Amino acid sequence: MSTRIPSLSRYRVAAVQYEPTLGEKEKNVRDLLRLTEEAAQHDARLIVLPEMATTGYCWTSREEIAPYTESLPGPTTERFQALATRYGCFIALGLPEVDPETDVYYNSMILLGPEGTVGIYRKIHSYISEPRWARDGDLGIPVWDTPIGRLSGLICMDAMYFEAVRIPALHDVDVLLFPTNWLDEKCPSSWWMTRAFENGIYLIAANRYGNERGVQFTGGSCIIDPDGSIQAYRDNDEGIVYGEVDLERARDKRWGSDLLMGGHRFADRVPSAYTALVQNTYLWEPLRYHGLYDLGELPEGQLSCAGIVQMDMQEFPLQSSEGILQALSDMVRTAISHSEPARPDVLVLPELLLPGPLPSLNQGILTPETISTHFRQGAITVPGLEVEMLVALADELQISMVVGVAERLGDAYYNTVLLIDPEGVYGIYRKLHLTPLDRLWATPGNLGLQTFDTPTGRIGLATGYDVLFPETLRVLAGKGADLVCAPAFLDFPPPIGLAASYIKNANQVDGDEYDALHHIIWRIRAAENNVYLAMANWKGSRGTLASNGFSGIYSPNSGNAPLSEVVAEEDDLGLMMMTIDTREQRTGRRTTRMLEYSPGNMTGSLTGELAYDIYDSIPGNAVRGKPFLRKRQPFWYLELVRRKV
Repeated sequence: MSTRIPSLSRYRVAAVQYEPTLGEKEKNVRDLLRLTEEAAQHDARLIVLPEMATTGYCWTSREEIAPYTESLPGPTTERFQALATRYGCFIALGLPEVDPETDVYYNSMILLGPEGTVGIYRKIHSYISEPRWARDGDLGIPVWDTPIGRLSGLICMDAMYFEAVRIPALHDVDVLLFPTNWLDEKCPSSWWMTRAFENGIYLIAANRYGNERGVQFTGGSCIIDPDGSIQAYRDNDEGIVYGEVDLERARDKRWGSDLLMGGHRFADRVPSAYTALVQNTYLWEPLRYHGLYDLGELPEGQLSCAGIVQMDMQEFPLQSSEGILQALSDMVRTAISHSEPARPDVLVLPELLLPGPLPSLNQGILTPETISTHFRQGAITVPGLEVEMLVALADELQISMVVGVAERLGDAYYNTVLLIDPEGVYGIYRKLHLTPLDRLWATPGNLGLQTFDTPTGRIGLATGYDVLFPETLRVLAGKGADLVCAPAFLDFPPPIGLAASYIKNANQVDGDEYDALHHIIWRIRAAENNVYLAMANWKGSRGTLASNGFSGIYSPNSGNAPLSEVVAEEDDLGLMMMTIDTREQRTGRRTTRMLEYSPGNMTGSLTGELAYDIYDSIPGNAVRGKPFLRKRQPFWYLELVRRKV
């Protein structure tokens, strides 16, 4: 862009909320020009309009939408270009594009600046209706360098794939322009908030509202800050949402507290562990793929009970490992006996249970030296006496346990997660993504991201901080994980609440009242990877450090309310359990038995049913079928695994 356009590090932005009328393009364009000019007159330097704003969204075919498409730039964009030039602003407009060379249609966004077209983005991840008329985008995910910062654009369902936002974020994007036609969820969506938080960027979401061909769109146009919080939003009806961008804030990629618990969104990544992200592991039928060459067939799966225990740092016994384990054993026995006849098949306990999350304050104020000494002196060996005590407890209760410990291996120390069953240590994970607290004493893990097959299903191991990085669960899910168990020691992120919406629909995930847990990142982590996530965190504080609880068991689906999850809020302690289902079909048992007839041979069939081999199908249970992974577009994801972007 020309240097004659002044550079701004702080400026006003606007998201326009509008209900287009299907097929009435001229009316829609006039209305959008009016709203855009109003925003510009109120000093908005960056204005975002909804997806397919000029035409409406719910088209049935190429033939139906054909009269309303145009090339980019084109006659409609010229009218918005005049406003961008007159007011010295940038305008992101969503509309259906036709490529004149091929006559192929795209769901596109064009970014206009004071001196012309800045760039075009074509939607990569199509929603269910778009393949009726549009091709998946072929221009990649651009980042545009402008006088108001580095900008990028995505459209609607793109935001349900962390990869689409992560890639421009790795290229130092400041602001994500997000035209959308979002539905089936109270908005601003928790998905949008997650994408802003995990990358530390501003997200400007311009959604439509209203009902079109029976589809209820959910408004909530907003400005989301780099910490995932909502700066401003509009629930329903037509209007403009104003906010402010501060580029300095978007370029500070630290997260968490200012104390030892925080970290860095990008410096703490481990790209060498992410190679599987560029592989399309759910392109084929999952049971056949995972069973190929008899190397990794998924366990049969079953109805199971998963449990988590949230513990209070202030009430945790500060004593020897043997004393801690004795107190733990008493607590677990009591909790399970009080819950009978229900009992967990898999029980997840918090991170660094041995030797405890923090040293005693009797040793003086917490310093890097006292913390390092605490973990190194209290680290256990695997196998060892402490492990034998944990195995004995698992055997007594006939359960599996996931426990976080400090581990000593020769001269190295690791923040380790153990999967223990009645017969011994079944799985070991050593933490890959280290916090500043971890770096005082621990070495990054050397075992990668692994899964372990159990009667409950295929289990992946991680810690809470690992799960904050979207790459972690994606790798484990790609390996077929049904359940990810994550001991945690975190004081962030906090949940974010949202008031009730005036827009009502049958799939209102968050209910009709104020929802204090509208945005909780663990829920999105589970749903976007179609896994159960069992996370056990500490709560409370000791000295200058704290942990914020919100342990829970989160569902592989983000479907209708009430959500299938259990969440321990900050003051909740003790055992919480939930039934999980890892069978291929939710309403039946897995079978590979062929019927006594074959296609074309109906002899003996009273129902006309044909032979059926489950290996040739997509499992009906989302945790096994993983529909989100199947719809990924890995061709565009190579940047995620580069050692240096």
